[in-house]
Amino acid sequence: MAQMNRRRALQLLAALGTTGLVAGCGSGDDTEEAASGSPIKIGLIVPGSGPNKAVGEEISNGFQLFLSTHGQQLGGHPVTVVQAEEGDSAATGKAAVDRLLKEGVLALTGVVSPAVMIGIRNVVEEARVPLIGSNASPKELQSVVYIWRTSYVLDEPGFALGEHLRQTLDPSSRIAIFGAQGTGSQDVVAGLRRGYEQGRRLTEDPIYTPNYANPGKSAYAGPIRKALAREPDAIFCHYSGSQAVQFIKQLYDEGYRGPIYAPGFLTEGTVLEQLDDGEKGRDRRLIEEHGIETALNYSADLNNTPNRVFASAYRKTFNTSPTTYAMASYDAAQVLDKAIRLVGGDPSPTQLNLALGKIGQIDSPRGSWQFNQPRTPQQKWYLRRVQLDGRMLANVVINELATLG
Repeated sequence: MAQMNRRRALQLLAALGTTGLVAGCGSGDDTEEAASGSPIKIGLIVPGSGPNKAVGEEISNGFQLFLSTHGQQLGGHPVTVVQAEEGDSAATGKAAVDRLLKEGVLALTGVVSPAVMIGIRNVVEEARVPLIGSNASPKELQSVVYIWRTSYVLDEPGFALGEHLRQTLDPSSRIAIFGAQGTGSQDVVAGLRRGYEQGRRLTEDPIYTPNYANPGKSAYAGPIRKALAREPDAIFCHYSGSQAVQFIKQLYDEGYRGPIYAPGFLTEGTVLEQLDDGEKGRDRRLIEEHGIETALNYSADLNNTPNRVFASAYRKTFNTSPTTYAMASYDAAQVLDKAIRLVGGDPSPTQLNLALGKIGQIDSPRGSWQFNQPRTPQQKWYLRRVQLDGRMLANVVINELATLG
């Protein structure tokens, strides 16, 4: 098939929502294009163990999916991805960056933990090698030159939900606030306050629980009982993965029967699968009756052509729906592809960093976005509700909340 015809056929099929398109033929011209540039290395920093392991796998999957559908190239250069262990501290993050710099990488990507991102800031800036962070970005990470992010700033989901709750809840509503200890939850709650406290105030102090790697079946029972004794009208929380599963289950165990609001990480990945206990199960029934609503910059059911192509390829390759983590990493690869192509020839890290500021709009599965001055996305945020999609619980987009960034 001729190159132009093939591209046109792909566009037409994607517009019809046809599944499994990309895995076989790529998402554009790049699979047809012979590599013309010299080989390059990209360093991927992700955790291989601990509470963030699943997020690290999603980030790796998203980046590798872009490469596999673009001839294993970025900007016409064959790519080798060198992976390094992120760990869970500034020290382990710095060790990962140091190892990758010795490997001669053109750029870095990944990084799951906000604490690690803060810890490696100076090392990256001093090395003058661009880092395209593809997960949460702490609010305090400012005035950077070589650090870009394709995800979000951590106060943004809290702010988007805060505005929504201010408009929908009665001013007298009492909201109990929970989160895991650390920078991430503090930023999220700060955003919630900024969005909600306009002519009203949050009366409850946040309850920050230990950042458990694998919380037990009663890990949150004590703090939950303390909060429920004050008879809250709603729960706002910031958890993900196994923490999210156990927190929601223990809320119901302790008798809570009201709405839950959270950044979308609460119901990303396999969380809903673990909560879905079938048609007669308690957890599914309570979720359906009382509701879980989340704010996120992505949902796998978004109806745009880039997402239909991306999501169908992801499902075919990994046998599961993509998350915001995978999407942001896919976009990190797309950003690098565009910037490397702009540089041309034999790109250097400093040339690549300059080009990153010139790539303009990204046609992303989340919807179009572009970098703002602080090097984070200006993007839409969506309100999602957990509902039945067929026979399974799923995150369903209800409406757009805001454009932030």
